[in-house]
Amino acid sequence: MYCSSLMARDDRRPIVERRHVNRGRRIGRLLMVFVAAIVIVDALVGDRGFLAIRRANRRYDELSAALVRQRAENASLREAARRLREDPAAIEELARRELGLIRPGEKVFIVRDLKSPATP
Repeated sequence: MYCSSLMARDDRRPIVERRHVNRGRRIGRLLMVFVAAIVIVDALVGDRGFLAIRRANRRYDELSAALVRQRAENASLREAARRLREDPAAIEELARRELGLIRPGEKVFIVRDLKSPATP
């Protein structure tokens, strides 16, 4: 009997050791999955993650388009300033339009619309 109880204990020991080994492997796998999940989440939403890069690219595109519009506006303003410096006709046109000025000897006719008489 003594021998048989030793044999039974020896048979159980490897099973218990296997359980510890399997538990260690299971914990190791879970830990690796957890770390991988953290790395993936950080890659998506971190400071330099995928979403932040997409936001930065979208903002870059918006600012590039605004820069193109500003450059076009600057070019037209430079052209208008050049015309006002060099072209007397441009100065005259601006004075007539903005200030309502006329040349000496010109006559101004103001035409007003009359309200139509009410029909009975």
